[in-house]
Amino acid sequence: MSAFANLPLVIEPAELASRLDAAELILVDLSGAARYTAGHIPGARWVDSKRTQLGQPPAPGLVPPQAQLEALFAELGHRPDATYVVYDDEGGPWAGRFIWLLDVIGHSRYHFLNGGLQAWIGEGRALSQDSPSAQHTPVALTLHDEPTASRDYVQARLGAADLAIWDARGADEYRGEKLSSARGGHIPGAVNFEWTAGMDPQRGLRIRDDIAEVLQDLGITPDKEVITHCQTHRRSGFTYVVAKALGYPRVKAYAGSWAEWGNLPDTPIER
Repeated sequence: MSAFANLPLVIEPAELASRLDAAELILVDLSGAARYTAGHIPGARWVDSKRTQLGQPPAPGLVPPQAQLEALFAELGHRPDATYVVYDDEGGPWAGRFIWLLDVIGHSRYHFLNGGLQAWIGEGRALSQDSPSAQHTPVALTLHDEPTASRDYVQARLGAADLAIWDARGADEYRGEKLSSARGGHIPGAVNFEWTAGMDPQRGLRIRDDIAEVLQDLGITPDKEVITHCQTHRRSGFTYVVAKALGYPRVKAYAGSWAEWGNLPDTPIER
């Protein structure tokens, strides 16, 4: 039986600390390179966050090419029985995006470290400067569409009673006052709840305890299909995990996000 059996999607530092030697563990750090070099959770493998994105305009947040993902997961030593634990140093945007990538490749054995590196350090836990060697395990992946909402899909679902679009950008972006694309504003009907508002800075950037009630009040409820996005599906990596951790049965990420929507000439926009 896996050492991680029966644990929820979101786990605490203590739960990880007691399992760092588990044979099935692949521990992934998506912090910045300097932060990883300065000190990381023992045994963690660093992944450059750029490798999790397509990185090309107009929608850099789309899924990378399959060959690029296969190279990445080969270096991590990916295998069907692996259990991933993923974290970063910002409370979870890149870690959440990596969880989404695991959904894209159909791998469901994973956990998100609540609060990430900040929570780990906040508890005074040990850091390491040792970097595990890259693996060279040949990997053949099958990519799945279900975790992702395309622009066409989002547009076709607009106005549906069972849809909640969760816009994780800042309020000024949502209102169209701050432009990061050719056009500003938001997807019609989208609800704005900025991603860091879902964290508790007094508890090491963990997911706030009352997040279920907050989302309920906003109309982002489990009876709806939740599609979350930001500008490039980095910030909405965190909100994707939050919705999944709450047990919402239908969660998708609009990976094209506002970089795609706001740069197209004919997509509907509200301000």
